[in-house]
Amino acid sequence: MDPITLTTERLLLRTFTAADTEAVHLACQDPEIQRWTTVPSPYAQEHAAEFTEQLVPEGWANGTMCTFAVLPRAGGPLMASIAVTLRTYSGTWEIGFWTAKEYRGRGIMAESVAALAHWTFTRLGATRLEWRAEVGNTGSRAVAEKAGFTVEGTLRAALMNKDTLRDTWVASLLPSDLGLTSPYAYLPAQR
Repeated sequence: MDPITLTTERLLLRTFTAADTEAVHLACQDPEIQRWTTVPSPYAQEHAAEFTEQLVPEGWANGTMCTFAVLPRAGGPLMASIAVTLRTYSGTWEIGFWTAKEYRGRGIMAESVAALAHWTFTRLGATRLEWRAEVGNTGSRAVAEKAGFTVEGTLRAALMNKDTLRDTWVASLLPSDLGLTSPYAYLPAQR
């Protein structure tokens, strides 16, 4: 799959390039990004280069991970990273993201999640979009909930991060949550 570009009212979401390596390296020095995501810690320049020059292009090429740099639509510095990753052949994709420290609290990630979720349902044919984060990552959870995800619960020992299994919150977004149609009928459980 060829990389694509998405725009919102304020943002430009495009693939990462080698020119973004230094900005990724700088953003990922933030202890909060290292704590709550699976990026290596400490985060070295070679980790950023591997991400921008290898992992991102390979994900797009094989169609299993679509990763975007989030920048101001009018031009400017890297503010965040967001990606969807294919999890199952039944159409479930997982969304993940981080925001550089100086851009948190401005609605940037919720806006990015909304745009990417819509694209994932309409262009990738997703039937379910999952968000997962380690229990305690309240910032990520707030973004997911603001974007319309339904928190479904806690999965025990479901995330391997820094060689430790951690409990994980899980939430979902369905096409119908955004007023979109799904390629399959959905029969919710009767409560």
